Amino acid sequence: MLILLLYFFIFIVVVQLVYYLGIFSNFAFAKAQKITPKRIPVSVIVCAKNEEENALAFVPLLAEQNYPDFEIVLIDDASSDNTLEVFEAFEKQYENVRLVKVQNNEAFWGNKKYALTLGIKSAKKDYLLFTDADCYPTSKDWITAMTSQFTMHKTIVLGYGGYEKISKSFLNKIIRFETVLTAVQYLSWAKAGHPYMGVGRNLAYKKEEFFNVNGFINHIQIRSGDDDLFINEAAHSENTTIAYTPESFTYSKPKTTYKEWFIQKRRHVSTANHYKTIDKIQLGIFYSSQFLFFTTAIILLSWQFQWMIVVGLVVARYIAAWTIVGSTARKLKENDIKFWFPVVELALILLQMNIFIRNILSKPVHWK
Repeated sequence: MLILLLYFFIFIVVVQLVYYLGIFSNFAFAKAQKITPKRIPVSVIVCAKNEEENALAFVPLLAEQNYPDFEIVLIDDASSDNTLEVFEAFEKQYENVRLVKVQNNEAFWGNKKYALTLGIKSAKKDYLLFTDADCYPTSKDWITAMTSQFTMHKTIVLGYGGYEKISKSFLNKIIRFETVLTAVQYLSWAKAGHPYMGVGRNLAYKKEEFFNVNGFINHIQIRSGDDDLFINEAAHSENTTIAYTPESFTYSKPKTTYKEWFIQKRRHVSTANHYKTIDKIQLGIFYSSQFLFFTTAIILLSWQFQWMIVVGLVVARYIAAWTIVGSTARKLKENDIKFWFPVVELALILLQMNIFIRNILSKPVHWK
């Protein structure tokens, strides 16, 4: 049995190396990206529900963008706080801000996709740039950096949305590491010609792409997925590209308790169950191989079976993974994450298994 387990462990290590060195290296070792400014008219779309404080802090940063032709479409999704009043004040303050008021609809009660659809249809520009109400751009050239990647054929741009750093917080390191690991996956696959998801915190596409797939209609009954399920359906190798200059990044305030983050991740994982079959398979293989790498290594080492071979394979896998993660973290300005890689990775794998089991037993909560 132990010799069979060793062969299985070798296979798992090979799978991990294929992912890290064969796929994720597409982004990790990609050359620095250049910004070629374009004068594409853009509608920046922000959908908010009970985001009064974040709207006050971050909408002005959008209004101050250094870009010649853009509007900001603020969507209030039937908020119960003062978000609507804040948006109304911004509409009066800035000439290029327009407000879309969403009333609760019996057929689409509390559905963010319904609110976004109204905002997209009201947008006056042909190119749409999305972010969340709790997000902010890293520079005044965010719109320029994201739209610079549009071409005649590349009409979907996937960007990076990170989280603020909180010192002396292990949870924050887990959150930011998970964000980097997710980013290297969807950005690498997109660069390799197989885009499968994007993040609504930083995403752009031409309006016609929305109507080409009839908007969110094919997954309107799924409360989440206005970003990743849309990209999973609409994106392909010919129409999708990525933006990864530092000026193109956005940042959000991270969760500060394990419970809040756990609920958020349960929602994200449940949405991935609705991806295309091929995408679910490639994600399932990667995350399963991560878990199996640790479990089989621990079993073999506990029995001290061919321990020199096992240790050699563990070291080889760690060198490859650490190199890719480190290069990605540096590119995404999350450099400190690489120093915590071994500990944070193991903690994340254990939490992910917990999330997987919990999602089987009960459904997670979605949009506010």
